[in-house]
Amino acid sequence: MSRPPVSAVDLVDFGLGPYVHGTPSTRFPVYTRGNAGEVYPEVVFPFSASLTATMGGDPAIDAMRVVGIMTDAELTEDADVQMGVFGGYTYLNLSASRVMAERSPGATAADTDATFLGSEGVAPPHVSQKGDRNLGASLRGARFGLSVVFGDRLPRLEAGQEAAEAWRAGVPPIQTMTDDELIGTVETAIPMMGDLFRDHLLITGASGIGLNLLRMVCEKRLGDATVALDLLGGIGDVASAAPSHDLWALSRMVRDAPAVATCFTSGLEGLEDRLAAEPAAAGFLAAFERFLSDHGSRGPNEWEVACEVWDTDHRLPLAIIDRMWLAGDDHDPAVRAARLAEARAAAVDRLQAEGGRLGRRFAVRVHRSAVEYSRARERSKALLVKIIHVQGQLGLVEDRLALRELGRRLADRSGGRPDDLWFVLYGELPAYRVDPAEFADVIGSRRATRDALSRLVPPFAFSGTMPPPDTWDRRVDTVADPAPPGTMLTGIPGCNGVARGRARVVLDPADPGDLGPGDVLVAPITDPAWTPLFVPVEAVVVDVGGQMSHAVIVSRELGLPCVVAVTGATRRIADGALVEVDGNAGTVRLVDD
Repeated sequence: MSRPPVSAVDLVDFGLGPYVHGTPSTRFPVYTRGNAGEVYPEVVFPFSASLTATMGGDPAIDAMRVVGIMTDAELTEDADVQMGVFGGYTYLNLSASRVMAERSPGATAADTDATFLGSEGVAPPHVSQKGDRNLGASLRGARFGLSVVFGDRLPRLEAGQEAAEAWRAGVPPIQTMTDDELIGTVETAIPMMGDLFRDHLLITGASGIGLNLLRMVCEKRLGDATVALDLLGGIGDVASAAPSHDLWALSRMVRDAPAVATCFTSGLEGLEDRLAAEPAAAGFLAAFERFLSDHGSRGPNEWEVACEVWDTDHRLPLAIIDRMWLAGDDHDPAVRAARLAEARAAAVDRLQAEGGRLGRRFAVRVHRSAVEYSRARERSKALLVKIIHVQGQLGLVEDRLALRELGRRLADRSGGRPDDLWFVLYGELPAYRVDPAEFADVIGSRRATRDALSRLVPPFAFSGTMPPPDTWDRRVDTVADPAPPGTMLTGIPGCNGVARGRARVVLDPADPGDLGPGDVLVAPITDPAWTPLFVPVEAVVVDVGGQMSHAVIVSRELGLPCVVAVTGATRRIADGALVEVDGNAGTVRLVDD
């Protein structure tokens, strides 16, 4: 089960009715949606927030204690120091990340922003405080960094993942469980999820250390820090890219079977029924079932237990296949990855050819560490998502479907809705099970608040106190301020290369519109559910995101020019506009037709 990162859940009326709203840190006042929005893009639900806060401890604090780069006084502040839910949306603490960077030899606050957050020019600048520099914390952090590059930390972290997989394989089917057993299964998973999330944060931090060191090595040895991006391209075994390869194989099955292709050309509405009625689609449907067994836990908001994923709403992956099957074979992810692997090999040769023997050995070790931890970060994330979900075809149960089953049973008994459970706090569950009707007004109020929040765009960053909702932007489907041809938008280089195509502004991965071959995907922020949409396009542009974001990691695997942290791209680039994306320079230029 996902852990919305709050140390305690309070329902606070901040302008739209009582909802999940945490306590910001005084010591570290700046928070950002950067990176957090990739994992929790939507409004959290009260049940999942309260369940994990009640039972899951604080993995973020536990991870920081392992790293040692923050003091106990900083970690025990009565606030959501590392991350929190404010106004119903999840945020990361940018001030704390910047201070940790300042305490790391050779790193700066700007490095942290570029690596994970993509907050350049949007988040408030860092204001130094007494205590930002701390020699003891720096030494402890340096020791952790050395263990990343030269130690055996990764195998120990991955041992916990093996234990979690073993637990997952031993859970019985939903249908055999009583209500108490369903709840017991979820409660048993929470402490394990806390440990996995702690280790995931450690792996994520280590991957950032690896990337920063690799950039420093490339700058010193080659005079070009951007070579680090080539060194991490086409590395293979990246879990977040794996669904793209399997979806591509499914798209080829559609292309090569005219009767199946006809099912798709008739539109997404009723597609699954048409496929079921088409004899020629039997092979495709069998392969699609295998795909769901392997990747059904992925989706647009996969870390939130209450939201739809590919296995619970088949329209989501079918919409991606619909955009993919018309693409030519040159868009094959394996072909693109092979080209990137060649570029990576050349960059490795270049790195090793410069400097003395000791310098080469250090450069090789840093590169190896960056690659290993980049892969491990995506593996740990994929495992967390699998345990949130269930592989229904295998008869396994985990949190998402166990709780869905409980919600359905309670709704059947009371005449309510199956998703009413998500609006109940964990502490209210015993009373809710006895008399769900007593909670009708409370559930209705919380549902209305969440619906209202979902229609708004939370501030990308805030300092101290979150601005009230009546100052937030409303979600819109049209470009608010289209830029004229000749305009140059800048961001952070994500993956090298230059490409030109028609911009397709996509705000929801479940509704990719006319996105297809020859296009440039322009998105607000991407989580793993977006990444298969990368396959048919020529380049990717994202409003926010750092050099360790999903958009960058998957673009590097697919060989797509990518620019992230292009502030306001989805509002300034009109759908259909001709654009040129330069992943080397980190620019997007609007081209005159």
